Amino acid sequence: MLRTLIALVALGASASALAWPDRPVRILMPFAAGGASDVLTRILAENLQAKLGQPFVVENRVGAGGNIAMDAGAKAAPDGYTITSATIGTLTINQFLYKDLPFDAERGFAYASTFWANCNLVLVPSSLPVKDLKELIVHLKSKPKGANFGSSGVGTTPHLAGELFRMRLGLDAVHVPARGGPQSVQLMLGGQLDFSIDNIANFAAPLAGGQVKALATTCGERWPRLPEVPTMAEAGVPDFVITSWGMLILPAGTPAPIVERLSKTVIEIAADPAVQGRFLNAGARITSSTPADATAFAARERKRWSEVVRASGAQAN
Repeated sequence: MLRTLIALVALGASASALAWPDRPVRILMPFAAGGASDVLTRILAENLQAKLGQPFVVENRVGAGGNIAMDAGAKAAPDGYTITSATIGTLTINQFLYKDLPFDAERGFAYASTFWANCNLVLVPSSLPVKDLKELIVHLKSKPKGANFGSSGVGTTPHLAGELFRMRLGLDAVHVPARGGPQSVQLMLGGQLDFSIDNIANFAAPLAGGQVKALATTCGERWPRLPEVPTMAEAGVPDFVITSWGMLILPAGTPAPIVERLSKTVIEIAADPAVQGRFLNAGARITSSTPADATAFAARERKRWSEVVRASGAQAN
């Protein structure tokens, strides 16, 4: 009798997973509306809705460096109806910045698929009289009171990239953190920063409008939408490749068929040239992966960034 009951429960759970989604799905977004991760998540959500026939609603849960949304995502019901749009920071960096996190980034989630990747740019206000990275370095070293560099928050890849740049070149520079990508852009446009090494997507609009200049990219090769911008190696700073990325994750215990269906749908969407173009216009490449590959990728990134955080001395409360 007990075995029959267990079998019926398992059968019911399997049938429910195969029917997924049969109602709206929410995607928790750790950062403010208008930032790079938010914009890219909303583009993907539109396409998930078109493919799967149910609304995919992006819900911004901002605060604590993305940890509020991550915690909510980890503690949600593992039924496929709460997805978290994680980033390199929230999934593989924050655990080394914060002493106590209320969730387990490694075991608290089922990893479905990566879905975006981009690089950082060395950015300066257009009013700054430098034409390349070498001139910027000379300018920064000549400032008697030191320089300011910005980021979208402590522990983000723009922050850590700026710290690495400062350490590598022996610069006297102070980090000025903002509360998100849009706020970091405003600091730059307001003249409060000497430079930033920030995501392409965050600065897509002011770049297009000529309000900021890009002196180098942290990609391993030139970015397709900015072919005139040299790589860091070409600009004179070798071994400085930094890539940001995003990934869709669900609470641990989510049925494998749901995780796999989400992954396969992202893979289908990523193959669409029209969607690829939308992502590039927003400052990123669309990517995809199997759940196994996503899990292995996150593990590699976690190892790499734990070492970077340790070297930089970055901490968050």
